[in-house]
Amino acid sequence: MRKMTEGDITGHLLSYAVPLIFGNLLQLTYNAADSIIIGKCLGENALAAVSVANPIMTVVILGVSGISIGASVIMSRLYGADEAENLKKELSTTILFGLIFSLIVFAFGIVFSPHILTLMAVPSQAMADAVVYLRIIFVGFLFTFQYNIMSGALRSVGDSKTPVLFLGISSALNIGMDLLFVYVMNMGVAGAALATDIAEGISAVLCLNLVYRKIPALQLKKKDLVIDIPLLKETLVCGSLTALQQAAQPIGKVLIQSVINSQGVTAIGAFNAVCRIDDFARIPTQSIGNAVMTCVAQNRGAGKTERVKETLNKGLKIAIFYYPLICALTLILKTPLMKLLSPDESRTMVEIGAAYLSVKAWMFIMPGFTNALQGYFRGIEKMRITLYATLIQISLRTVFVYVLVPKIGITGEAYASLIGWALMLLYEYPLYFKNIRSRN
Repeated sequence: MRKMTEGDITGHLLSYAVPLIFGNLLQLTYNAADSIIIGKCLGENALAAVSVANPIMTVVILGVSGISIGASVIMSRLYGADEAENLKKELSTTILFGLIFSLIVFAFGIVFSPHILTLMAVPSQAMADAVVYLRIIFVGFLFTFQYNIMSGALRSVGDSKTPVLFLGISSALNIGMDLLFVYVMNMGVAGAALATDIAEGISAVLCLNLVYRKIPALQLKKKDLVIDIPLLKETLVCGSLTALQQAAQPIGKVLIQSVINSQGVTAIGAFNAVCRIDDFARIPTQSIGNAVMTCVAQNRGAGKTERVKETLNKGLKIAIFYYPLICALTLILKTPLMKLLSPDESRTMVEIGAAYLSVKAWMFIMPGFTNALQGYFRGIEKMRITLYATLIQISLRTVFVYVLVPKIGITGEAYASLIGWALMLLYEYPLYFKNIRSRN
């Protein structure tokens, strides 16, 4: 556990963020490996089946993630305020609600998976596999929810390392069982889905077991298992706004992708490649934003206003320090990375992607600022501000993509991103200064 209400704030932020960075890198690496195994072993139709099912689960998981983040912020505040009894009530409330919600989603998914996929116009050759895969994945949703809740609880008391450890175990198990079920036992997409369920189930059980044995602040006895209605309402308000905020990004990206698609197959391939590089480049700033959120929430609970303000300042300084490093690395490695992610014969794809990265590299300071501010507002439970800021960013980015990409190619998306981030900051910074004045 890490009490962030005392000691060096920069040290707290870095110690918290570094494990998250490794965890997110691990997740991206696992996702790539999973696609490779399915594509190589089962072929194009199976890969398409899994691909069309993934957006559905992404939307569902965004709901889980939103509730987990909302609960984590509340638990961080209660932990910082030394309200041990209410901390356990919040954890119990979230776990029991999660159990009920998971069963509802499971039943819905089993019954309506074929109908959902039909509405998505899934090709007939991929439909049967997609239904099988999606139904089995819905079975594992119970584990997904509980793992996210327990990970959020651990992070709320300053432990960001243990969730990453279990994520590593889950990823290794998933890849190993993918190879066993898909490659050795020829179980098809059902094997891939089953591997995911088993890996998530083991991670959830391990996480629950560790909390029960070693984290006194989060240990629940039978008498602690209650649903506290006021805390549930607060959690759902925070969680639903966060879920909506997170859902705005993938919805916007679907619209952006439709514009990119009009530029042809080569542009599509180049854009998908640069998006992978962009994801890796921005992981550290996203992790710092999460660290800022937890540190702000704990100090807010402890009533330490100056440390709340200082947390954001320290987070911004870390982002500024990281910027020249990632900018330089992107500019130096842009062509080798594009060659790695492109087919051998696609020189044009490499050139398009490298041109895009030559522009985007200079802009990585912007998500450093926006993620730190989003973490600050989440930490003080101003989820509406984070929602509106994201809607401004993604909607205006999408508008400018429609204007710029047809004229200058996919590099127009980089400029559109810059405009979206800039307007997001113009919205958030005045609200930050207003909030600081009201606390003084």
